Amino acid sequence: MAKSQQSYIKREKEKKQQQKREEKQKKREARKAEKKDNNDGIPFAYVDKLGNLTDIPPDRSQKEEIEASEIELGIPKRVNLEKIEPIRNGKMEFFNHSKGFGFIMDTESKEKYFCHISNLKDEVSEGDKVKFEIEKSSKGQSAINVELL
Repeated sequence: MAKSQQSYIKREKEKKQQQKREEKQKKREARKAEKKDNNDGIPFAYVDKLGNLTDIPPDRSQKEEIEASEIELGIPKRVNLEKIEPIRNGKMEFFNHSKGFGFIMDTESKEKYFCHISNLKDEVSEGDKVKFEIEKSSKGQSAINVELL
């Protein structure tokens, strides 16, 4: 490349950079002018008792005091009032040997519980009367230690 061509490219780059600087400066000045025009202040929004946003400030006379210790963060703890019998009796409602699972209906509560083949102590089939224990799993309650009666 000739020396004159290199200097031409260099001058063109410098012109583009100068144009960019000028555009940035104009944008800065426009933003400053816009800020000066908006001297109204920041609009406020208040939250009422029901959680709705309003532009009216709350009435201070109706303020309620709340103890910090009364606030529960996270999921409240369950209080289990039912006493669960460790060993229950039931009937095998459905069992699929090829897939390895079934459902047991509790004779007292009439609830159905999932039962996996790995939790069987005896060979079972549909309609058999069984005794079992209940275990809480990630997908709900399931029957374990299943034996024939």
